[in-house]
Amino acid sequence: MIKLPRYETLSLSLENHIAQVELNRPDKANAMNAPLWRELEECFNWLDEEPLVRVVVLSGAGKHFCAGIDLEMFAGIAGQHSEASDPARFAETFRRIILQLQGNLSAIEKCRKPVLAAIHGSCVGGGIDMVSCCDMRYCSADAKFSIKEVDLGITADVGTLQRLPYIVSEGMVRELAYTGRMVYADEAADIGLVNRVFETPEALREGVLELAATIASKSPLAVRGTKEMLVYTRDHSVADSLNYVATWNAGMLSQVDVIKSVEAQMAGKAAEYDD
Repeated sequence: MIKLPRYETLSLSLENHIAQVELNRPDKANAMNAPLWRELEECFNWLDEEPLVRVVVLSGAGKHFCAGIDLEMFAGIAGQHSEASDPARFAETFRRIILQLQGNLSAIEKCRKPVLAAIHGSCVGGGIDMVSCCDMRYCSADAKFSIKEVDLGITADVGTLQRLPYIVSEGMVRELAYTGRMVYADEAADIGLVNRVFETPEALREGVLELAATIASKSPLAVRGTKEMLVYTRDHSVADSLNYVATWNAGMLSQVDVIKSVEAQMAGKAAEYDD
């Protein structure tokens, strides 16, 4: 048994190659305070490095997935602006804060293992930034989503406007970002924000864990390579992406895993792969 890291704002478990990361500020609707931002990056860096982890499920404790940035944290940053003697120097500092927050969440996308978001209740503001970093999103019927930043008088700056246009249509992103309106579970599925809606949070958990188990049963190296290619392809041309996957498989296609896969399929059983 490995020793799992412990966090102030996250709950982490690992069983059968599936890591479950739970936002753990239920009394605050999992609002994202400074420790939570920092610990998300620390946690997903650890998940990326730990060989026993093949897939990750990200969820929230309590009645809601995530209420976005903690307003006390937001007020603290704004207070620094009002006290700054030099606006230019504060602007430089504020830019660095935004880049750090972006990095905290980008660790989810950079994690080599697939990350499945299981969303219930409210997922607003920073919560949208967070789930946009995930590979897939699933929700329960009580889920509701909002790009809330416009209602606070700010431009969303931690990833939603950059990643969401690759998940749902650009026109829909613009509508949601300009209005801040709520999107409920059925519409979220219709526009492709989530892959599937489950009736209850309990059914959501069970269904997402079943999907995670299916992914965990595959060759970990092949799954990691697939994620690498999908993220790379999003940000590069088709020609560049084809060249990259050819180079990748020339060096990292595992003959051992291919043989195991073929033999297991011929025998009608599951293959067992090295981590």
